[in-house]
Amino acid sequence: MTTEAALPGRAGGSRLMAALSLCGGIAIFSSQDWILKYVSGTYPLSEAIAIRTIAALPFLIVMVHMGGGLARLVSRRFFKHMVRGLIMLSAYSTYYLALPAMKLAEAVTLYFMGPLFITALAIPMLGERLQAKRVAVVLVGFCGVIVTCRPGAGVFEVASLLPVYAAFAYGVAQLMARQIGGTESAAVMGFYQNVIYMLGAIVLAALFGHGAFVYDGMHPSIAFLLRPWSFHAPFDLFLLACCGPIAAAGTVLLSHAYRIAEANYVAPFEYTALIWAASWGYFIFDEVPDIYTYAGAALIVGAGLYMLFSGRRSAA
Repeated sequence: MTTEAALPGRAGGSRLMAALSLCGGIAIFSSQDWILKYVSGTYPLSEAIAIRTIAALPFLIVMVHMGGGLARLVSRRFFKHMVRGLIMLSAYSTYYLALPAMKLAEAVTLYFMGPLFITALAIPMLGERLQAKRVAVVLVGFCGVIVTCRPGAGVFEVASLLPVYAAFAYGVAQLMARQIGGTESAAVMGFYQNVIYMLGAIVLAALFGHGAFVYDGMHPSIAFLLRPWSFHAPFDLFLLACCGPIAAAGTVLLSHAYRIAEANYVAPFEYTALIWAASWGYFIFDEVPDIYTYAGAALIVGAGLYMLFSGRRSAA
């Protein structure tokens, strides 16, 4: 019996709440994007992750306590929590490493291959049936990636591959949330994810935080990784600390959405982030997406929405 078949009542009765949770989580998370892009020219990624995770920890502990008590942190799914956390750390890191080199709307557009990866990966991970239309829709989504990146056109940015990988890793992690969601709360998953982020920040800081590998003319994404730690601007550090409660609330809302409803139903609602990305990019960074970004976004979003509505008809 597959995971989807084992939880029909819960998934069917929670679709509206899952959609609202995901849209709310995306709206909250979008503010983290502009903060990380804003500081990416001054601070290293490891410092940003460290400050964020430290600030998020108290909020997550309170959420776990309110959701059944701290005893729930003693989980039989400990190993899966750790694996999921590592996958999410790789998704988080690669996505934010792309921001110094790309417009916010472009990075978010490519990241939204995530729902299509979720659709494709749901076949081997959740035992969902292989359908020709799913394969076709995923291929249309990849065409959107090609249009946005424009490889071979003389304007290809190698950093554009980072949000595509981040989308893949995110899809795997959220399907794992669906797999373990029958026994684990969203707050517990968020807590373990935050712990892995903290450990990852420590490792990155030990490797690169001293700044010994910095060199002139570095690619912006590499500079964001290798730059030494700095504490010279309290307001910037305050913004990074704000990412803690933002991440805590957003992580729990997104994990909750994938925990209580079918992945293929919930995932397309993530496209609401494109509205936020375009707004933040325009008002904060004076970024205006070009026609290729709009065309690529149309293909990717259109593919995801088609999957949503065709899935609804199939379930009816």
